[in-house]
Amino acid sequence: MIPSPLMSVEEASASLLTMAQAQRLQDSESVALSDARQRVLANDLIATLDLPPWPNSAMDGYALNVDDWKGQPLTVSQQIFAGQTPEALLPGTCARIFTGAPVPDGANCVEMQENVERLEDGRVRFKQALSADQNIRPQGQENRAGQVLLAAGKRLGPFELAVAAGQGCTHVSVVRRPRVAVLSTGDELTEPGTPLKPGCIYNSNRILLSHWLSALGCEVIDGGILPDQPQHTRLKLEQLQHAADLILTTGGVSAGDADCLGQVLRDSGKPLFWKLAIKPGKPLTVGYFGNVPVIGLPGNPASALVTFGLLARAYLLRIQGVDDVTPLSFPINVGFDWPKAGSRREYLRARLEEGRAILYPNQSSGVLLGASWADGLLEIPEGCTLQRGDTARFIPFCDLF
Repeated sequence: MIPSPLMSVEEASASLLTMAQAQRLQDSESVALSDARQRVLANDLIATLDLPPWPNSAMDGYALNVDDWKGQPLTVSQQIFAGQTPEALLPGTCARIFTGAPVPDGANCVEMQENVERLEDGRVRFKQALSADQNIRPQGQENRAGQVLLAAGKRLGPFELAVAAGQGCTHVSVVRRPRVAVLSTGDELTEPGTPLKPGCIYNSNRILLSHWLSALGCEVIDGGILPDQPQHTRLKLEQLQHAADLILTTGGVSAGDADCLGQVLRDSGKPLFWKLAIKPGKPLTVGYFGNVPVIGLPGNPASALVTFGLLARAYLLRIQGVDDVTPLSFPINVGFDWPKAGSRREYLRARLEEGRAILYPNQSSGVLLGASWADGLLEIPEGCTLQRGDTARFIPFCDLF
């Protein structure tokens, strides 16, 4: 039987991450950089060349050897553009050079053109004192060949993909996509585009989770809508257990007569925990059906959003090998009073205005519009009251997504 006390967010997170560690994906594939955004590196990315490969100019200006310069004007012996191979610098001369161009052998200084006067005879006069190495980017300033640039388990965003491109990579080795079956449960659900019958609502959770899963690098298997029938639910889970790395459901996890997923998991699966000390999201259910993990999110949209963002997201990143799965958070002053302490930890949809968090007026677990209005989730710990100007932890949506 499932224990009756509510589980804390920390306990649920630790349990899910332990599950994820045991389910770590081992297969990898090579994909083009253009297709690798939000994928997870399977192996360390090791530099194959120094970057930059040679000393180059950080400025448009003039390259010279400061040991040859005693304050006198210098003759310009060559002009060097980026992409050219310069000749060695003639002693006692300087070279016109442009940003990114290789510094010629024999030069150890670049002076910016704004500090140089070009004389009528073509020579140039340097207006101020010069020093060796100024305005020169040394070879290997960014990295050296053989250096680990990105460690295995790193999620690949635009910056990481640019680092790989800077090494001449066209492909990277990434962990294969987790296959996640998304199921919606409930006789009341109707897919958009279908006429809405009395007593029914359109299914918004499916589109929310499908896009969120794609952003996490997952392959989505659309399991459709399950009616409130235990036998149908059991058959669907049996079909999906060999096709998916995770079965992700919404709805049907409470204790009501129509909450079939929870019933089937308790009767035919292996439930691990049920009911969290969290608001919204209390009915979250986690377990196994056969050998496949099942995360049963609550059906109310805000509850599904909070529990996926705080718990399921971390699980999916960890099975791909990501070590740091904790979302970004920071303290923020609140622009409201919260006089009544709750027995569960609350996550409120909030927006940042003038350095303070303000709340969406309707925090009902059935209201999804507040998430579109908000910038993130504001955490109110159990037993906590707040006054305007107090601080609370804020988790921005931009990091969760």
